[in-house]
Amino acid sequence: MGEAKRRKSLGLPPKQKNTKSKSDESPRIFDWLPLTINQRDSLMKMSIKASWYGIGGLVILWVIVRFIGPAAGWWTPADSL
Repeated sequence: MGEAKRRKSLGLPPKQKNTKSKSDESPRIFDWLPLTINQRDSLMKMSIKASWYGIGGLVILWVIVRFIGPAAGWWTPADSL
């Protein structure tokens, strides 16, 4: 038996749809901008984490170019000629 038939046979009202999400509960930053304060905070956290990954990737690339590549004989640094 479907949910609607079961509720009808028990005399219950139809099930209400849950359209309100967590981000809708926080107020908007500006009335004309469709971003809420929760969305702004999560965007800031995500961008900080992404920048740390980028810094880590840059350090790894620098180590490869400066030390691992010349040691493996892939290339010769210009300052050692």
